[in-house]
Amino acid sequence: MDSDGFTVDVRRLRVLEQVRAHGTIVATATALHLTPSAVSQQLSALARELGVPLVVKQGRTIRLTSQAEVLLEHAAAIGAQLERIRADLAEHAAGRSGTVRIGTFATAIGQLVGPALRELRQATPGLRVLVRESEPPTSMERLYAGDLDIVITTEYLGGPTRTDRRYHRVDLLVDPLDVVLPEDSPLAGAPEPLKLADLADEPWISGGSGTACGQITLSACAAAGFTPDVRHFTHQWSATLGLVAAGEGVELVPRMAIGRLPDGAVRRRLESPPARRIYAATRAGAQAVPHIRTVLDTLVEIAATIS
Repeated sequence: MDSDGFTVDVRRLRVLEQVRAHGTIVATATALHLTPSAVSQQLSALARELGVPLVVKQGRTIRLTSQAEVLLEHAAAIGAQLERIRADLAEHAAGRSGTVRIGTFATAIGQLVGPALRELRQATPGLRVLVRESEPPTSMERLYAGDLDIVITTEYLGGPTRTDRRYHRVDLLVDPLDVVLPEDSPLAGAPEPLKLADLADEPWISGGSGTACGQITLSACAAAGFTPDVRHFTHQWSATLGLVAAGEGVELVPRMAIGRLPDGAVRRRLESPPARRIYAATRAGAQAVPHIRTVLDTLVEIAATIS
């Protein structure tokens, strides 16, 4: 037997199984709706593939060799595995199995992706979703390179346009930004909504112009007629809120990121608040892949519950 070129045609295994069941070439041919000559050819070809004898004549019947019996023991396992493959492919075609890699920013993991994973685990337990924290533009670069299947991101300076044909886009939600102030600020008790221009003389905390929310904040302040006096820079919302609670300044924070405020900080809503627009993106065409479609649909469903 040539182990380097070892192959087995599973259709011929079925012929061998029928020979064992019926005992003659003619009866096997009748059961399989083949000619006796075709049955003999299939058996001969299988024996050549394996390099072992499979049947011997015994009067008007034939019997299987010991090698054939060993082979048929494995044939049952092969048949069962093929059925499992068939079932798994059907699950995959229905979007109920497969692996989907999501890249997104931390806030979306907690508020959007986490609830979606909980829903998917209950509805499609065969679907595997892997989450990678990734900020733009790196997340979009990884999507284009094929390292990620779905990116959840926001509009940002230099990001892909809606007409970029490399990507398919699904709008998820609009996340307004509220102002968070120290509790001893004169504006902390002012009636809502505040005007952004009222904060022109306050010290500010910022994530920097390289972040999506930093870009939104700078644009909103410019539209309100001032440039914020930024005293501190941090990329973590928890750190931002800690600095606000310490009385170090004010900042615009997305509602999804605020959560429970630390003692010493208060949130006030703004008149015509700026907002970050959150969307999911796939490579163009990938949105039609069933298991990716399943995850996208669930993200849309969860996003609709976030206010």
